[in-house]
Formats: sequence, C-alpha cells, structure tokens
Amino acid sequence: MPRSIQAIRQPSHRCAPRSLKSRALSVWNCQRAMTSTQTSPRRRPHSMPHERRRTSPLLTQYATNCRMPATWWRRRRKAPGSGVAERTRQPMPAGYWTIWTTVALDLVGFGIVAPILGRYAERFGASGLQVGLMFASFSVAQMVFAPVLGRISDRVGRKPVIVVSLFGTAIGSFVTGAAGALWVLFLGRIIDGASGASIAVAQSAVVDLGKQDQRARMLGLLGMAFGVGFVVGPALGGLAALGGPHVPFFVASGLAAANAIAAVVRLPETSTTARQPRSSSRRGRKVNHFIVIGFFSALPFAGFEATFSLFGGARFDLTEGSTAAVFFAIGVAMSLVQGVLIGPLTQRFGSATLLRVGLVLVASGLVVLGGASVWVVLALALTLIVIGSGMSNPSLTTLVANSAPADQRGEVLGFQQSAGALARVIGPPLAGLSFDQVGIGAPYSLGAVVFLVAIVASWGLTTSSR
Repeated sequence: MPRSIQAIRQPSHRCAPRSLKSRALSVWNCQRAMTSTQTSPRRRPHSMPHERRRTSPLLTQYATNCRMPATWWRRRRKAPGSGVAERTRQPMPAGYWTIWTTVALDLVGFGIVAPILGRYAERFGASGLQVGLMFASFSVAQMVFAPVLGRISDRVGRKPVIVVSLFGTAIGSFVTGAAGALWVLFLGRIIDGASGASIAVAQSAVVDLGKQDQRARMLGLLGMAFGVGFVVGPALGGLAALGGPHVPFFVASGLAAANAIAAVVRLPETSTTARQPRSSSRRGRKVNHFIVIGFFSALPFAGFEATFSLFGGARFDLTEGSTAAVFFAIGVAMSLVQGVLIGPLTQRFGSATLLRVGLVLVASGLVVLGGASVWVVLALALTLIVIGSGMSNPSLTTLVANSAPADQRGEVLGFQQSAGALARVIGPPLAGLSFDQVGIGAPYSLGAVVFLVAIVASWGLTTSSR
C-alpha cells in the first residue's frame, strides 16, 4: 500500500490531536500544491534529478472535493465551458434615470391636481354629471392623442415630443387655475389630457435604451415613478391648497415648466429610427391582441378605482380619509412590486407567464372583494389585486414593445395607452351603474368576468412569447 494512503488511514500520534481547522488548512495547502503541480509545465525527464513522487488518488479526490476554509459558504463558479451562465444585474443605460425623473415629476404634477379637481369645479356651479364629463374629457383627449404623439416620436424622435408635451401640461394646468368659466376649465383639462398622452413616448424611450432582457425591469421601475407621483402629488396639492383653490394648479404648471426646461438640457434622444424612411410593415396580429388584452384588463380596474370609495363606505364605514389611506397603501405596494420584483421574476419566468399569472390574481382578487365583509378578507382581496396589477402591467407593456417594429414602437405603445384611456372612459360609468342597480359587490364580480376575456386571450396568444 502506498505510504501516502497509509498516512491517511493510520495517522500517527503526532497528527491525531489536531483540530478541525488545522486539518482543513492542511487539506487546502495540499490542494494548492496539487493545483500548482498540475498547471506547471512538465519538465523533461533528463532534467529531473530523481523520480517525482506520485500523489495518492485517494488524497487527490479528497482534496479536490474540499473548499477553502474561509470561503466554504460561497457559491462555486461555473466553468467557462459548462454552458451555465450566472445572472448578474446589469447597470441601467445612460439616460434612463433622466427619463425616470422626467416621468415622475410629470406625474407629481398630475397628482397635485387630480384629488382637488372635483371640488374646484363646484366653484363654477358644475353638477356631478359635469364633473364626471370633465374627468372623462381628460381621458378622451389622451385616447385620441396617444397614437398621434407616438407616431410623431417615431418620425422626429422622442425628446422633442416629450419636451413639447411637458410645456403643454404647464399650459393646461395654468389655464385650469386661471379659469373664470366652466368651459375654460374643460379646455384646460383637454389640453392637459392631450399632453399627458406622452407617457407612451416615455415608455418608448425606455425601450429604445434597454436590451430585450432589461426592458421588463426598466418598465417596472418606470411604473414605480407612477407610484411616486400619486403618493407625493396629493400631499403637495394639499399643502398648496392652503394658499387658495387656484394655487395647486399654478404649482403644477410651474413644476411642469421647470421639468420641460430640464428635459431640454438633460434628456437624451433615444430613437435610432427617427428621420429615416418608415418601413412598410404593419402591426402584427399579436400586437393587436395585446392591445385588446390591455383594454379588457384596464376596464374592470378603472371600475374598481371609481367605486371603491362607495364600496368601502357601505361595507366597512370607511371615511374619505380612510379611503385615501387605502389608496396610498395600494400605490406604495404596487410601486414596490413593479420596482423590486418584476426584474428578477421576469428573468426567472418570462413576461408572458407573469402576464397570465397577474391577470389571474387580479380576477381572483375582484371575486374575493365582491364578497368581502370582514377586514381580513378585504386585505386579502387588495393584496391579490395589487400583486396581480404590479405583475401584469409592465409585463404587457414589455410584450407589446418587443412585438412592435422599432420604427413603429411609439405608435404601438400609443395605441396601448389609448386602449387604457378608453377603458377609463367606459369603466367608471358601467361600474357605477352596476353598483346602483345590481348590488354593492356587482362591479367586482362582473369585472372578474370581463377579466376572463383577457385571461383567455393571453393564454392563447403569449404561449410562445417571452
């Protein structure tokens, strides 16, 4: 039996009392020696003064399977030829955070105006129907102008359209604040809605910057900017309203103007197809189906947003402050889902799977919400809705952007935003009608049925999408 194996099987009395640490260090030193021996060039036989001693196979196998004592907890690196790639988080492309800040500030301005607009319109003698029509006029203008601005951005570039839209938002907010008649108030909201259609252009700019495997994470973080706007905006609007009913609109106008000036200086141009001949290819059927999915998923959610305050007051005696706190929590939670979870989940499962799972979660949450009568069930329903919406919205946008031709990306994302705006026009009246005529939980039960259309369409269409 070789002497090295005898030394392992029958250690001498001098080696027996060694500690586990010292034995591990010895094994590590042995492994280093073996590695250096294997990697060193073999010397010519005549240059060796004596025959080299062989290393025991048992000792070789034992030392190879052992790790360095100080790094036993670290994951082993894959060999270059193993075919297994370690996923690392890539840094954001240059200019992304400038776009993110631009969108966040734009939505902060919208958040300043939206909560107080109804009470502000009552100063001009507006009825409930007229207030509803004023909110609808914003969405109608957005629905009409989103594809138009998207197509223009495909032709001339993203930056000019975003800058002009920000100046338009500043003008619309100023007109609303300086309004002396109800029709001027409507005019200001229409200008603001047409300018707000640039969100699709900002999404197109983000998609232009990122690689295909980065887009879901980047769009998820952009969705987080929506949450920041809807959380910070109402707080600033409440503080500005202390100075008078017109002040919040002037603050929003000044913020939009400053944002536009900053965009002129810092916003990068991301489109590589601007000022080039437009391709003759049409939108594929897959893109059109994605837009249909977006409409049927946004329709019930718009009804949920419009009627939840009525539902909470009837079932749980929620006050206006409590309802605002619930929507605040929903906004924060949805921002965290989109900003933190979307990137890793998309790398693991793909956007198509997240879209289907998200739609199923929202539909399940609406069913649970329709029958909720205790706080625990209400919390469960809202959790399902928040997680599902946070997963499905950026995943759908990613699939639409990846399916669209590069020189039509702005227009296609504009059509998606237009479909969502149309849903926000139709959804609230239908949900309110079912709340009055059918029952308190009817908007959510019927909304879950509408969600089934989107679920079936997504399951049949996105099986091969990634």
